[in-house]
Amino acid sequence: MTASFACLSRLRAQPWSIAVMLLLAGCQSSQLGSFLQGETAPQPRATAPPSEAAKAPAPKSLTPRTTASPPAAQPAPPPPPVNQGFLYSPYPFSASLPVPPPSTPSAAPSSALASASPGAEPNPPLFTLYPARPPEQGKPAAPIRSTVPPATSGDTVRVGLLLPLSGANAELGKAMLNAAQMAMFHFADKRFELLTQDTKGTPQGAVRAATLAVGDGASMILGPLLSASTRAVGPVAQAANVPVMAFSSDRSVAGGGTYTLGFLPSAEIKRIVAFARSKGVRRFAALAPDNVYGKTVVTAFEDAVVANGGTVARVQFYDPQAESFDDAVRALANYGIRRLALLAQRSELEGREDEVSLRALKRLGRLQTIGELPFDALLVADGGKRLQSVAALLPFYDIDPKKVRMLGTGQWDMPGLGAEPALIGGWFAAPSPAARADFVAAYRETYGAAPPRLATLAYDAAALAAVLARGKYGPDFSARALTAPSGFWGRDGIFRFLPEGIAERGLAVMKVGHQGAKIISRAPYTFKTN
Repeated sequence: MTASFACLSRLRAQPWSIAVMLLLAGCQSSQLGSFLQGETAPQPRATAPPSEAAKAPAPKSLTPRTTASPPAAQPAPPPPPVNQGFLYSPYPFSASLPVPPPSTPSAAPSSALASASPGAEPNPPLFTLYPARPPEQGKPAAPIRSTVPPATSGDTVRVGLLLPLSGANAELGKAMLNAAQMAMFHFADKRFELLTQDTKGTPQGAVRAATLAVGDGASMILGPLLSASTRAVGPVAQAANVPVMAFSSDRSVAGGGTYTLGFLPSAEIKRIVAFARSKGVRRFAALAPDNVYGKTVVTAFEDAVVANGGTVARVQFYDPQAESFDDAVRALANYGIRRLALLAQRSELEGREDEVSLRALKRLGRLQTIGELPFDALLVADGGKRLQSVAALLPFYDIDPKKVRMLGTGQWDMPGLGAEPALIGGWFAAPSPAARADFVAAYRETYGAAPPRLATLAYDAAALAAVLARGKYGPDFSARALTAPSGFWGRDGIFRFLPEGIAERGLAVMKVGHQGAKIISRAPYTFKTN
């Protein structure tokens, strides 16, 4: 690699070198793009594909490079302007996922970008721009390969990263720090510096961390994780005119220069309810924990059902701290009344000897209750072990998953969900797992463990910050740049920040199976823009 760049340096000294390098760029733009645009010779780590980068020892002890290095005098072509209908893709190049030529999209393998098979998702290469127009005939638009030009200023760009590196969420915080370092390894240049501060998982710690970051010259803040900490940090950042890209999923903390990158339950609910209605489901019910999350989900659920022309037949809350959820499930199923109706009918038939009554009695002997439930689909708004505990009670109280479609939120997006039989066949909305598959593999190989689900938020935030720091006219963390209507392609698919500061995402619909969830309605490739 070093020898090839030395050779190219010698070529630049001769008049015909420009033509040679442009020809090389047509074949190896993913490797030589930034060099051809006037940057100093890139380090090997900046050009290796994820499979190589993950195997290299460097990410295990990543430290941001902060030494200012002015770019060479070679002029760079202008970048695509913001809000001009392009998606930027913060994705390192993956040699195992080739991108087909625009003229022959059908020639690509099934795993490549142009595949139109059900459930297929694109994995774009490094620095790919996507037209934001709708793809023709339901297929993703062909990519345009382009490299981001280097910044014209040699000044260091500092960005604060606020995470709970101690306290109750320390393990998650450290994993998110690992993910952010991976993003820097893939996207940051010599001028980019990440200032990591420990929030200790408290609002007070977050305020102190934000104050230190701003005092050290941070132009942007990534994090914190929790909504209370994000709310506390807002005034500090706003007073310094520093935007915040938080990892919270609480939309109430967004606005005033704070952008929330977390997964919003309201968006997941809208997606799954609309999909269920398209499949003929009309009557809905919800079973949710009696806490802020549960009430937020139920409010969004009721609004979505009404907006899609359905009816909410029943809503049941349960105490998330309870040792048993039997009472809540029993009430939802109206089990007591339906059970008494069955026993009464059995008693009436037991005194008869005719053949019709005997057959009816035999049939009733196989039932727990009689009487139809007033809903066709049930939203179970929970996750983890509590979800499995609640779901196990549904058949016991005669809520038959074969007759009632189970629906879920993004909390269902976890491995091993199919171990609970009652959830098999259930639907839930979440970012496509295909979009983050490479990240999970690279993280596991680099750090020796699987990343937690929220690690992609830190990766995307750091990648986006590094990209915006490399603008032609210097770092651009403005609201105009962050709220580009066409959005960005990240490790969880497409996303964009709305003017009010919340993240809108392209979500897939997943179906729970014995071996894991599979895509039954894939996520969109582009956002609709005016």
